[in-house]
Amino acid sequence: MNVIITGATGMVGKGVLLECLDHPSVDQVLTIGRSKVDLEHAKLRQIEHADFSNFAPVADQLAGYDAAYLCMGVSSAGMDEADYTRITYDYTLALARVLADKNPGMTCTYVSGQGTDSSESSRAMWPRVKGRTENALLKLGFKQAYMFRPGVIIPLRGITSRTKMYQFFYDYFMWLVKLIKALAPNSVVNTTQLGLAMINATRFGYDRNIIDPRDIILLAKAV
Repeated sequence: MNVIITGATGMVGKGVLLECLDHPSVDQVLTIGRSKVDLEHAKLRQIEHADFSNFAPVADQLAGYDAAYLCMGVSSAGMDEADYTRITYDYTLALARVLADKNPGMTCTYVSGQGTDSSESSRAMWPRVKGRTENALLKLGFKQAYMFRPGVIIPLRGITSRTKMYQFFYDYFMWLVKLIKALAPNSVVNTTQLGLAMINATRFGYDRNIIDPRDIILLAKAV
């Protein structure tokens, strides 16, 4: 199968990219980003695209794909709602609408987060915006659409977070993450599990659209 990945320079997207490049069921990977991933591979093709509000200039290059793994995202810390909505909702939907039009049989997977509010009524800003984004994606008419809501994520394979606050946490508090995983094993996932779960959801489907950490762990083991 042929897949598209956004956010491949980030922690989650890089993890998904590596699993896709290694997986025998994935034939071709296309990344879309403002910058290219520092990686070369026979399966990998990359598009540098500056304006995430308008994908019309590259739309013809986005046809013929079986899955889209939308991993682009930013922390809401220090952002007002307008800017966070522009990046989280507007950019995501601008791409997704083109993908749905060009690939009617596509599986769309969106990385959201635990605590996302499907009712869009949360007092907190980010759960409300994420919920609105999820709901819009589910209505676009993709063959399959899955909203991944991981909680704590452990980066593997030498991956680091570009968000300084998150990387500080990983550098100095990984012992706490491991303790949480020991006490509640279904609450923590790693980047490899995320990638495998997305691939397997595309290949085999799943009986839920909202994918929590427990589902991610189960999907990663699917054969």
